[in-house]
Amino acid sequence: MYLTTSLILAAMAASFALASWKLKSPELSMAIAAVVGALAGGLGFPTRILVEGLFTNLDLAILFVCASVFVNVYSYTGAMNAVTRKLVRSVDSKWLLLVFMAIFMLIPGALTGAGSVSIFVVGTLVSTVIRYMGLSEKKAVAFVFVFAILSAAAPPINLWTMLMTAQANMPYVGFTKLLALPILLVGAFTIVYLGWGAKRESKEKILAELPEAPEGMNWFRILCPLAVLAGLILLSLYLPFSVPVLGLPLMFVLATIVAVLCNPRKATIKDYYELIGRTMEQVFPLVATVISVGALVNVIAATGVRGLIGITFVTLPIAWIYLTALLFCPFAQGALSYGSAIILGTPLIFLFNARGMNTTVVAAALSLIFPIGDCLPPSRIVGRISCETVGYAGSYMSFLKQIALPVLLLGALALAMLVAPNSFSFLK
Repeated sequence: MYLTTSLILAAMAASFALASWKLKSPELSMAIAAVVGALAGGLGFPTRILVEGLFTNLDLAILFVCASVFVNVYSYTGAMNAVTRKLVRSVDSKWLLLVFMAIFMLIPGALTGAGSVSIFVVGTLVSTVIRYMGLSEKKAVAFVFVFAILSAAAPPINLWTMLMTAQANMPYVGFTKLLALPILLVGAFTIVYLGWGAKRESKEKILAELPEAPEGMNWFRILCPLAVLAGLILLSLYLPFSVPVLGLPLMFVLATIVAVLCNPRKATIKDYYELIGRTMEQVFPLVATVISVGALVNVIAATGVRGLIGITFVTLPIAWIYLTALLFCPFAQGALSYGSAIILGTPLIFLFNARGMNTTVVAAALSLIFPIGDCLPPSRIVGRISCETVGYAGSYMSFLKQIALPVLLLGALALAMLVAPNSFSFLK
């Protein structure tokens, strides 16, 4: 049985590698690997298994779409441009402005669970401003990438943690402080590391290059949609038995409606329809990844491969897990995207739980390690988008060297949480 399952795993790995090489699409590669695995396991063409798998993460896909629509509608109203111009006009400190640009990068990814959304929505704007702060092109792309992966790991929406907790039958609670503290530490280090020695351009030159804010955009219009969203989330967290269960997708829809009402621009239904269409094109690859992960995991479970991987990890000496976590988990993310959280993360949660360790801290630590792989092959999705958005003309290897220190610090903090999870339980 062990040999048979190993051969199925080998067939799936080979088909995934070949499909990734030829098609350059992790989503299609995962679907092909799932079909090959089912055929190798004697299940025939797995129609039922694939359909069930496609619906496994449908709720996450809906959340992803609703959050992305809100972020793009909010940006379309001109709120981001208005805030940026107000900050540049009123803030003279280079360091303080870099902090605000970092916050801008963190918000879209934190609300959607995907760092690529942060790059799509504010990446160009942020890279323009930080280059006027004196950062070189290489440092600018490193800034955008690091804060993009930090935004994906930031609360309230961390898809790796959501997937792991769903598979391990854990509640998705207690992660806010556990995720926020390492992200703040790495973010602060990144700002100092990349901003050291940079000299800011004149305020007039920066304002001349930034997009104009729409007339009538005031602080009420800027803050109202964000306040509604934050208020709904806080009410659901602290008054769960006093308010109806809305769910995050509906919260984002309500916040989107408020953003539309606060838009000072004259926009038609057709304008919003086209905006939503562009948003769907923007997030489709990421939604496809989440959906295809469900199909792949379903086939892996049906053929016994998931059990094989789980047993292999559980039987490893704990020291080897610590030594190899920063290698295998990021490369798994580069190959399987969010599927890495289920295939590698969930067995590790069961292992640490059996050893009496705090599984909430373990899940948080793993969800900080996985995003590092977003700059690794075959997908390189966030790294590739960062270079394209900033217009980085250097080699990809030089980009990897520039992000090495912040990424290693993130990995070191996550590994410390993984080695001694009970010591960090006070942050729950």
